[in-house]
Amino acid sequence: MIKTAAIACLLAASSVSAQTPDLILVHGKILTVDAKDSIAQAIAIREGKIVAVGSDEDILQLAGGKARVIDLHGRTATPGLIDAHAHLAMGGVDELYSVSLSDAATVDEVDRRVQEAAAQLKPGEWLTGAGWDEGKLAERRYITASDLDKVSPNNPVWLTHTTGHYGVGNHEALRLAHITAASKDPPAGTIDRDAQGIPTGVLKEAAMDAVLALIPPPTPEQLRKGILRMVDTLHSEGMTAVKDPNIDPPTWDAYRELVEEKKLTVHVCVLWHAGTTLASARAALIRIQAFPLAPDSLGDGNLLSCGAKLFMDGSGGARTAWLYKDWNKNSTGTDAGNHGYPATNPEVYRQEVRLFHRAGVPVGTHAIGDHAIDWVVDTYAQVLKEKPTPGLRHSIIHANIPSDHAIETIASLQRQYDAGYPESQPPFTWWIGDTYAGNFGPERSLRLNPFHTYQSRGIVWAGGSDYNVTPLPARFGLWSAVERETAKGVYGKQPFGTAESVDIHIALRAYTAWAARQLFLEHRIGSLETGKEADIAVWDKDMYTIPADELRNLKCEMTLYNGEVVYRAAETPITSTGQ
Repeated sequence: MIKTAAIACLLAASSVSAQTPDLILVHGKILTVDAKDSIAQAIAIREGKIVAVGSDEDILQLAGGKARVIDLHGRTATPGLIDAHAHLAMGGVDELYSVSLSDAATVDEVDRRVQEAAAQLKPGEWLTGAGWDEGKLAERRYITASDLDKVSPNNPVWLTHTTGHYGVGNHEALRLAHITAASKDPPAGTIDRDAQGIPTGVLKEAAMDAVLALIPPPTPEQLRKGILRMVDTLHSEGMTAVKDPNIDPPTWDAYRELVEEKKLTVHVCVLWHAGTTLASARAALIRIQAFPLAPDSLGDGNLLSCGAKLFMDGSGGARTAWLYKDWNKNSTGTDAGNHGYPATNPEVYRQEVRLFHRAGVPVGTHAIGDHAIDWVVDTYAQVLKEKPTPGLRHSIIHANIPSDHAIETIASLQRQYDAGYPESQPPFTWWIGDTYAGNFGPERSLRLNPFHTYQSRGIVWAGGSDYNVTPLPARFGLWSAVERETAKGVYGKQPFGTAESVDIHIALRAYTAWAARQLFLEHRIGSLETGKEADIAVWDKDMYTIPADELRNLKCEMTLYNGEVVYRAAETPITSTGQ
């Protein structure tokens, strides 16, 4: 507990803290996530900023009878949770305008939903869907063009896999994209084929581009509605900040308009799509340099341009990520001759990173496989040696199975340059865990998301969902970081083992204080301390004391953003008095 003497010191030391609060939260358990992981009872807030944290007695004395009082009735409060990697805008568009397949349990169920959606379209209009995963289907196989042809004969169909790195089209979609048995695999892409060499409809990585280029992009209004839909979801899940990677100019424009309208009531940090060529990287750099670079922002911290997004490899689900050894199939089988491939020519990638680094622009690189991760961290080490620039916080997005060499290099980069941060997704072991366990195999699976090793090496990492690859609520990430269970248990309940588990204290820090650093907002959010913004989530249970298996069922009862209540559950004992 933070003591009375500590409050007195804070008040004496800070002119901000000496101000009378206009809002106080009392009678709670406040998990501050400060450097000492302090626990308090109450918080005093003025004009959206925290002015004191301490005991009920201390904070009530500060109020002077003039502040609005929120009585937490013993509920637990934390900093607002932060997702360091979620495709917020496009995920929201998918939720509103695409067929949802994330809970489909059979191929027949997928077909039924496609048939119902096709009935609402005019002939020739595109039908899109998202979220299917063969690991969750009873048939344990890909959906194929033949499956879709019978339920959508008059409309081209494209269904994106939950990973986003492959999908399936019907034969009309393939025809429009000029994909035939004679088509060759594009660089960094795969056309899936049957035993006779005929395309099945499943396209991976760059092979998807021919179809995706034909699908009309979302309209500005659809982008706005998608973002606002997800802002409401964030509020209801105790989440107040997110890093949205791989955006394009229309998405930035939609965010910016919402900032101007004061409707973006979360912190959003974006990474710009920089492509796989030097030309595309240079074009992205021009766009990035047209706006303030984080930690500068639009809307006083609402929208930040946080750098460039690059790709080193593909997907663990599609078996396209770049490994040193062949992929597995069905856990113990081998996908002979397939160890994935780079998504970007490795030497071109290194030049892209050098371009952004020398311009002072942070880089986030998607890397799943051990070979890809090694190349990324070695590239970061090389450009930082050439031009030491601490504080850019270049990141390794996903960083699924880092080698011992990569872990050593990551630790060194963080110590020397404030760079080399894994932005990882604990829910991968859950939501796509059955597919992952089958593809990575028994040995590599034990290396997936090595959070305990990070902890032992002093490595900081940030938690995220990669929404809409996995569901958005960060409570699933807290639980997954501790329990490492799969959704279906196809290869056992915990095929990734528990040696790399961490406790809830570390998991919460990865989704608050550590994630805030990767959004360049650590001086504003991420912990509940004097001078920081009052981004606060209130929960029905104490996550530090409940059994770990209950973490996924946490219920957010109230969310504050910059001291304003933006969400309140319909049924909660939390009460408020005053203005």
